[in-house]
Amino acid sequence: MQKPFSPRRRAAAAALAATAVLTVTAPSAFADVTPSKPPRTTAKAPTTDGAKAVCKRAPKVATRLDHSLDRLNGGVTTVGSVARLQQRVNNAKKEGHTAIETYLNDKLTYRKGLVTTLQQRQKDLKDVAAWCKANNNGTK
Repeated sequence: MQKPFSPRRRAAAAALAATAVLTVTAPSAFADVTPSKPPRTTAKAPTTDGAKAVCKRAPKVATRLDHSLDRLNGGVTTVGSVARLQQRVNNAKKEGHTAIETYLNDKLTYRKGLVTTLQQRQKDLKDVAAWCKANNNGTK
């Protein structure tokens, strides 16, 4: 009856196999390889501003903005809200966890900026929706 390999022998065998693979593949891995085809540069410049597509997506984007702002402006019990993150910052400060407080404060700063950005996009989207309505959804 043959004994199973010991952990030391298994490790040695694995190291030997890895060395063999690297020896075989290393020269080809570092060889100067020229691509068989030149990079694809056939993209065409846009001929329109994509108004039709923007008008088509505007209602969905408005819904997403509303949901995001509702979440961000939610109360302390709303996951992802500014108020909840502010409470966590306050808790970290109270407990003396300065590293956690700094980390959460940076997240809070970003999240407050996100609210401002999304509110501006919401205003811009209202202008886009009015334009789309006046211009037959961008097909005019």
